[in-house]
Amino acid sequence: MTDIGDEPTKRVRLAPGAEPHALRDSDGTPAAHDEGHHADVSGGWLRPAVFGAMDGLVTNIALIAGVGGGGVSPRSIVLTGVAGLVAGAISMGMGEYTSVRTQNEQVEHEVAKERRELERNPAAEARELAERWISRGLPPELAHEVATTLGRDIDQALRVHAQEELGVDPHETPSPWVAAISSFVCFSAGALVPLLPYLLGAHVLWLALLAGAVGLFVAGALTARFTNRPWWSSGLNQLVLGVAAAGVTFVIGRLVGATVG
Repeated sequence: MTDIGDEPTKRVRLAPGAEPHALRDSDGTPAAHDEGHHADVSGGWLRPAVFGAMDGLVTNIALIAGVGGGGVSPRSIVLTGVAGLVAGAISMGMGEYTSVRTQNEQVEHEVAKERRELERNPAAEARELAERWISRGLPPELAHEVATTLGRDIDQALRVHAQEELGVDPHETPSPWVAAISSFVCFSAGALVPLLPYLLGAHVLWLALLAGAVGLFVAGALTARFTNRPWWSSGLNQLVLGVAAAGVTFVIGRLVGATVG
């Protein structure tokens, strides 16, 4: 067996041919029992952060490509990009806050309704829960016994019913503020990338677009850290989408600029 960790969280890997999940601590405890074995998927920050960064990049790359394609001056491009950054970041932050808060309020309403049903007719709710488990292959006797026993603690019963019927954990709803701040900050960071060449003194459009393309690839590659996709595949996927958006707006800007001019 090969040691893959240090004290006090020393772990060992089973011999070749063992189950892939069979990582264990040095005392033989499965690694899956460790706190923090899984990433936090319910904190409410990852989705708005990724969405904000990608939206900021694509929005400002496309915006800069559009006005740049129309033949405006570098100063006008910078003003347009900064305005897009500020307006987009505020809009994203407010939108995320409102969206997550509304979702949480809907969850609270449905959970309150489920609590009333558990208080008024616990036997029927226990049968409903047992039937769900039976449909998944649990023996009927065991399913009814567990559902009935669980119903004696209304808080635990409520949690399980909410997970089974609503697909949510009422004690782990995302924070609207975390979502809003994550989205605001990441959108701003993403939108700033294609502006950097102009802010550093450059006066050519292609440098801004190149910076944006690099930003798209890096941001896409970083998201692979939270998924099972190869980093290069995730990076290329975001790059292609961003280039397509920039290409369309550049052509439209060029056509409109020629018509107006």
